Amino acid sequence: MNASRYYIPALALWAGLGVKLPDLIRTRRDPLVRSVCWVIFLGGAGFLFAAPPTVAAVNRASGIPNLAAPLDYVIVSAYSAACLLLILHWRGGPADHVRRLARLWQIGYSVLITLIIVLFVAGDAPVERRTDLDTYYATTPWIGQMIALYLLGHITAAVATTALCWRWALEVRGWLRAGLWLLVAGWLLNLSFSTLKLTAVAARWTGGDWDVLSTSLAPGMASLAATVATVGFTVPLFGPRLGLLWHTVVTWRRLGPLWHELNAASPGSPLAAPIPWYSSYAVRLTRREAGIQDGLNLLRPHLDERIRARAQAAARSAGHGDEDASRIGLAAMIAAAVRVHPEGAPAETAVLDHSAGLMARATLMGVAHALRTSRVVAEARAAAVAAAAPADERTPS
Repeated sequence: MNASRYYIPALALWAGLGVKLPDLIRTRRDPLVRSVCWVIFLGGAGFLFAAPPTVAAVNRASGIPNLAAPLDYVIVSAYSAACLLLILHWRGGPADHVRRLARLWQIGYSVLITLIIVLFVAGDAPVERRTDLDTYYATTPWIGQMIALYLLGHITAAVATTALCWRWALEVRGWLRAGLWLLVAGWLLNLSFSTLKLTAVAARWTGGDWDVLSTSLAPGMASLAATVATVGFTVPLFGPRLGLLWHTVVTWRRLGPLWHELNAASPGSPLAAPIPWYSSYAVRLTRREAGIQDGLNLLRPHLDERIRARAQAAARSAGHGDEDASRIGLAAMIAAAVRVHPEGAPAETAVLDHSAGLMARATLMGVAHALRTSRVVAEARAAAVAAAAPADERTPS
């Protein structure tokens, strides 16, 4: 058996735990944060102690053949309980009801863990089995019962968690719903894992040999289940942040044409001052929006309402709606003002006549888009350049 099938999921889960540790330190009394950390830690530990090299190391260090088996069963059972508790605390509800259900699940899985230990002590498993203990000892007194009890506990957790997540997913939207559906998929895979194991064990009870279900198919299901479930737990936590980052980056990029257009009016001004390379996109967006407003104030004396009105009328004639035509008109007015703005002119502190519309982020992005794509704006820009040319020719050398 390739040990990487166990160690890679364990490392991936514990890497996620490292991300959550700062939250645990800050809010150590929050049951939701504690539950998330326990789920990630126990999930990684379950894979670590199921890996054949770890099984051999535990058995050798303890001097007890197959001690690694009940140890892993205990860890996986604790993981199952932690997942149930996490869903309970995550969904919330009346505090007394949540505490009562959580206490019942804790008691139930504490009893299960105790029985696993007692049954292993009562039984006899002298031959070390690193990958097929479930089926090899399926008919051994007490050890067989321990194996069946562990698998039934895992199936119970899988069914309960799937049902909880399924019902909750039907009630919510957005990132939380996506995470819950992933958890449903993850726990259905977990259910497949324990069902395959139990089927192989039951085959041994009837004299059959379906060990391949337990030794080959089930571990693959477990690895996939851990990956899907971990993503399901993290999507509602990190999804909104990623969504906000994506929106910030897109907005920053869409404002680029307006930023560069205004910078052309005063290339030496603070508008074009560089910012540190390590600045976040939130800082970059704030800086860009503030710079755009400063640039508009700088152009204020040169904004011509007649150019805006002509461009807006031309845009309407070309089939644009009122909103698009208004933004095209503003863009044409700004593009023309940039061409007649004298280099080095002082910034104006007065409020721009059209600032009420330009201050809105959506309007700013619409103006930026028009500056880059509108034929009407291009014509207004060319007309402003042509109008300024005679004045330049009359300027003495």
